[in-house]
Amino acid sequence: MNASRPKLKLFFDEGVPDSVSRKFADAGHEIILLRTAMPTGSPDPLVCAVAEANDAILVAMDGDMRALASRRGVGKQRFRRLSLIKLSCSGPRAPERVERAMSLIEHEWTFNESSTDRRIFIDISTDVIRTFR
Repeated sequence: MNASRPKLKLFFDEGVPDSVSRKFADAGHEIILLRTAMPTGSPDPLVCAVAEANDAILVAMDGDMRALASRRGVGKQRFRRLSLIKLSCSGPRAPERVERAMSLIEHEWTFNESSTDRRIFIDISTDVIRTFR
C-alpha cells in the first residue's frame, strides 16, 4: 500500500458480499465482518452501534442503514459519528463498483480528516456514486 493512501477501518454488514470486503482488504484497508464480531441477524441499530464503537465505516446494502446514519432529519441522531458506505447496486456488481469508487472513498476520508465531524456518507449505485457532505 502506498504510504500516502489512508488506511480505513470498515465494518461489513451481513448482506454485503465477501467479494466487496476483499476489494477493501486488497487495497490495504482493515476489515471487520459482522459474522465474526456479533451474531448474524442482529438488529440494525445494534449493528450501527458496534460499527460506531469500533470507529469503523459501516458498509451495508440495507436501505434502513441510510436513515440510521443520516446527519439530517427527524430524530435524536443516535449515531452522530457513524460513517456509511451504502451499496445501492446489485450484489454481483458491487465489487466492481467499489473498486471503481475506491479512490473517491479514500479521498472523502482524507478530505474530512481535519473536520470536527469526521464522517463520510457515500452511496454507490449501478450508475452513480454520490457523496454527502
